[in-house]
Amino acid sequence: WHCSKCEQVTKQTMTSFKIISTNRVGAGSYYRISHDSTSTQTSMTFGLFLPSRFATNIDESAINKENVLVIYWLSGLTCDDTNFAMKAGAFSHAERENVALVMPDTSPRGEDVPNVDSYDLGVGAGFYVNATEEPYSKHYHMYTYVTEELPALLESQFNIGKHGLRSITGHSMGGHGALTIALKDTNKSWVSVSAFSPICNPTKCPWGDKAFKAYLGSVDAGLAHDATVLLSEASGATVYDEILIEQGADDNFLSGGQLFPEHLVEAAKKVGQKVTLNMRDGYDHSYYFIASFIGDHIAFHAKRLRSKYAEILALESSSSLDFSVTTGKTITCQAMVARAPKQPLTLETITVDVPQKGEVRVKVMANALCHTDVYTLDGHDPEGLFPSILGHEAGCIVESVGEGVTSVKPGDHVIPCYTPQCAAPACIFCQSPKTNLCPVIRGTQGQGLMPDGTSRFKDKDGNPIYHFMGCSTMAEYTVLAEISCAKISKELPLQKACLFGCGVSTGLGAVWNTCKVEPNSSVAVFGLGAVGLAVIQGAKMAGAGRIIAVDINPDKFPAAVGLGATDCVDSSKLDKPVQNHIVDMTQWGVDYTFDCTGNT
Repeated sequence: WHCSKCEQVTKQTMTSFKIISTNRVGAGSYYRISHDSTSTQTSMTFGLFLPSRFATNIDESAINKENVLVIYWLSGLTCDDTNFAMKAGAFSHAERENVALVMPDTSPRGEDVPNVDSYDLGVGAGFYVNATEEPYSKHYHMYTYVTEELPALLESQFNIGKHGLRSITGHSMGGHGALTIALKDTNKSWVSVSAFSPICNPTKCPWGDKAFKAYLGSVDAGLAHDATVLLSEASGATVYDEILIEQGADDNFLSGGQLFPEHLVEAAKKVGQKVTLNMRDGYDHSYYFIASFIGDHIAFHAKRLRSKYAEILALESSSSLDFSVTTGKTITCQAMVARAPKQPLTLETITVDVPQKGEVRVKVMANALCHTDVYTLDGHDPEGLFPSILGHEAGCIVESVGEGVTSVKPGDHVIPCYTPQCAAPACIFCQSPKTNLCPVIRGTQGQGLMPDGTSRFKDKDGNPIYHFMGCSTMAEYTVLAEISCAKISKELPLQKACLFGCGVSTGLGAVWNTCKVEPNSSVAVFGLGAVGLAVIQGAKMAGAGRIIAVDINPDKFPAAVGLGATDCVDSSKLDKPVQNHIVDMTQWGVDYTFDCTGNT
């Protein structure tokens, strides 16, 4: 924030804080701040880096009105709140990614804080646990400090990390702290987790043995703060989309039996949690190692923080939308228009007419790109018409409805369906279990028109633009037939819900409706994109006994295992055709195979 106001702001809004120092670093600002801690019953000091986007976002009444995305850094043995700030070279990366960095101390400090003459116990070695044993039990409560007190303080005073928009990482003992804090969390308080040279299995190493006995009374009591144990006891579902671990291959503590990253990786495999362990040749345990790769970790967390923030903003915006100003009126908005085959889409201002009888106008909140959109743009679709507005995988909010519409109302969340069913008792197609190709709107839909034979879109010159697959979601607003609206729960983020419009529903439908996979049957899935992963999920839900996932990218395997795959095969590594390999695995082959490889 603006440095000239620090003293004034301290007096007005942070009476329990003292800004110890302020330094300009690049375009951002680094602060050291002290406060009285209720967790440790001491004064605690933490470092805070704010990128320039937020460092000037202050007035006399509030600090940072915009929610700030934040990464917590937990340091290792002997460190305080300054080591990372001075040695890691992280601030330029945080500035580029527009995230704040918070750097707490590694233990309580002060005259009354018990200490021993040892680098790996006492002051500078709090191990991120709540001590239960004397003489440490009064002050050594670093777990509560990092997980509760410090986040609450930063949220209330700085708008930093609100709504769980925080990630965590650390080094050595701090890597242990980051992993265990993230894995113990049941409230989705952390978006992502990574670590440098972490103590992965502390109940099996000298550092952990010493700390757990002193702070908790026994090594067994430390099992609740052991990342390998916590991960091995996970429910089997993926806890985080990925856990990133950086490890120097020449680290003397790795060879000295203190770190055990291989134990964490093995536990992760058993529960389907993706762990990326980067073994870095020539690197040791020092801050030179951290400085070499800290940019990768900040980018790793920033990507996930931004994605989570986008979900939150979408949900907030959907709950605050006021459609009264547009209801019954033509809407002017923007759209990506396909003017001709094999030509780039053009961003244009269009008008969207009011919905007619049996129609629904929606605001498009999220879009996914399907290969069918590209297929049409490339001129291969026999029903492809130009100019048109492509797009059919979307999450939308109902803006207004036409005459006779009863199934949805303004404010409802919906997914557009390009193959809808009227569900009328007299419709032999809808009543048949063998097809879902209802003809009620299919004729006009194939002509790029609404059911009454006209278009709801016009360009700036008043010329009509064709609809696409009855959806046309690559516009801020579109009009759908009522039967094309699948109403969904408002709790499902529209950024994720949009995939149900095609990719996910295609995979699930292939399993449940087309093949009708039976319990205990065997399945092979070729290709682990959105459709392939949906097939795996559908097969798991159908009760398939063995599900073999096949792909040439092994990075997709943890997600496949998390959704139900029992075996994973990298077909690019085989010395025989993959079908022969599957026969060898199963003796007679599988009951069902699904080709989801796409066209790449």
